[in-house]
Amino acid sequence: MIDPWHLVLSITRQCALVRISRSAWYGPGRTETPLNLALMKLIDAQFMETPFYGSRQMARHLRKQGYCVGRKRVRRLMARMGLRAVYQKPKTTVPHPEHRKYPYLLRDLVITRPNHVWCADIT
Repeated sequence: MIDPWHLVLSITRQCALVRISRSAWYGPGRTETPLNLALMKLIDAQFMETPFYGSRQMARHLRKQGYCVGRKRVRRLMARMGLRAVYQKPKTTVPHPEHRKYPYLLRDLVITRPNHVWCADIT
């Protein structure tokens, strides 16, 4: 309903006429440039071959193809396309089945006075 290129009415006046605040109106969405669309096609084609490429390796691949791109641009385009590198995440919280689990000895103890319990942290 709001035309940002209207010759007579400003955007503020148009917002007032339709009874919305100026901050609630968002302008027309930005589209990607033709170069970015071409880069997105190249990223998509390479991602189908090597789904483990992240933004660093993908930027390196595009630079070898002759495009002058940075990692942040590639990361933004990959995020816009919904692409994430496929790799095995670290399993830091999975305990080894042979390791001993030490019990927490103070679980049912009621601490009633100072110097009743001392604690040391070795991490």
